[in-house]
Amino acid sequence: MSRIGKKPVALPKGVKVTVTGSEAIVEGAKGKLTCPILAGITLDIQADSVNLNRANEEAQTRAFHGLTRALLNNAVVGVTEGWKKELDIVGVGYKAAMDGAKLRMELGYSHPIHYEAPDGIQMAVEKTTHIVVTGTDRQLVGQVAADIRKFRQPEPYKGKGVQYTGEVIRRKAGKTGK
Repeated sequence: MSRIGKKPVALPKGVKVTVTGSEAIVEGAKGKLTCPILAGITLDIQADSVNLNRANEEAQTRAFHGLTRALLNNAVVGVTEGWKKELDIVGVGYKAAMDGAKLRMELGYSHPIHYEAPDGIQMAVEKTTHIVVTGTDRQLVGQVAADIRKFRQPEPYKGKGVQYTGEVIRRKAGKTGK
């Protein structure tokens, strides 16, 4: 049995899970998310938890068991607490600012970069070199943070660029002298 799949998903107060066809709808204080229920997986919903069961012992169904539980747990955490990714900008003259609802970044190019977040994502610039991306959907928060990082990835010699907070950049030694 899947170690992850057999663990029940705890439902905090105010979170409601309903099943419609091949997807589960998770509603909470921060919003509403849909989670796919993959083939061969059934949900057993109690008052304070959700158990996932699988129909057979095929390899694909066993893999879907843990995946479906992880996706459902991410949705429950998203509608109660939310997800957050933090980015740091490193480099002389590199900075970011909010321009209305758009993020405006100066990353060493001849022009500023404007980025507009999709629905359900909030961005904030705490300092000119620190960006915070928050939202309820874990996958979407991670994708937006990856898109922002992709504008100027950290380079290995000086470490300049956009990096996740706490990320360790492997540095290379530069050219040696004579």
